[in-house]
Amino acid sequence: MDLENTQSQMRKGILEYCILQIISQGACYSSDILDRLKQAKLLVVEGTLYPLLTRLKNGGLLSYRWEESKSGPPRKYFELTPEGQSFLSSLQATWTELQFAVEHVSQNSESASAK
Repeated sequence: MDLENTQSQMRKGILEYCILQIISQGACYSSDILDRLKQAKLLVVEGTLYPLLTRLKNGGLLSYRWEESKSGPPRKYFELTPEGQSFLSSLQATWTELQFAVEHVSQNSESASAK
C-alpha cells in the first residue's frame, strides 16, 4: 500500500468542504483561500484550486465578482450562493456524522486492543 497516496486521497476528500467553509466566512480571493488552507496544513497548489473553484461555480454553489486591486489587476472574489450555503449545511451534517463514526470506531478499537 502507498501511504502517501492514501493520505492524499483523504485530503482531497475534504478539500471541497474546507474551501466552502472558508468562503462561507466572507467573500475570498483565491490567494486568501490558498493561505487559509496552508495555515491549516492542507497544502494545495493553484493548479488544484482553480479547477475546483470553477467546478463549484459551474455547479451553482459559488458566484464571483471582480474587484479592482490597488496592487495589480482586478481580483475575482468568490461567495457562496444560496444553493452553496445549503450544500455546505448538508456537508457539515455529513462531516459531523463521519467524525462521530471515526471516533466511535477508534475508541472501540483502542478498548478492544487494551483487553
